[in-house]
Amino acid sequence: MAAGKPLTLEQIDAVFGDGEKPERDQLRQAIAALQEDYVERGVELVQVGSGYRIQVGQDLEPWVSRLTEEKPAKYSRALLETLALVAYRQPITRGEIEDIRGVSVSTSIMKTLQEREWVRIVGHRDVPGRPAMYGTTREFLDYFNLKGLDDLPTLMELRDIDTINAELELALPGEEMPSGAAEVADDDAGEALAEGDSNIVVQVPVDTADNNETLH
Repeated sequence: MAAGKPLTLEQIDAVFGDGEKPERDQLRQAIAALQEDYVERGVELVQVGSGYRIQVGQDLEPWVSRLTEEKPAKYSRALLETLALVAYRQPITRGEIEDIRGVSVSTSIMKTLQEREWVRIVGHRDVPGRPAMYGTTREFLDYFNLKGLDDLPTLMELRDIDTINAELELALPGEEMPSGAAEVADDDAGEALAEGDSNIVVQVPVDTADNNETLH
């Protein structure tokens, strides 16, 4: 709690002096005991991308938000859908994002995502021009309360694919996207990410094997 940021097991272990360091299993047992103890309290101990942290329970967010006058940042639907595509299709180039969305991605969107440290360049595609490939960061996981990319729900875990297509009006590869579909997709995916909703639904191919290898 005093650290002000998530702590890994290694960082927690470093707090102990020589001769008093507990075993890793003891640290995990202590964390589990605290998690159980906090169940009926207003705080919770969770594991996110950067480690473990103590935070206010999510059900208390409406009350806690009244303690600050700072308004949460608002982002465009285009920015939030771009972020969702990076999260699900990483590593992905700007051109591939544009192909999926059917519209261009402005430089300011990619700049904002990198300034927030949600997205970073993870390499370059080995094609003419060597376009940058983008992936998410540990800060992205921390912000959206995710332990890892595996916590992102797959389409099959949610609902029938035809139902998702009808709701989001997203065309499958090779199909023509209905008029106004991009804006609808922006709205749904954007609102989900803006609220930190773990049930983010975006009709894009998912490859968890690539996802796991992208984040280090």
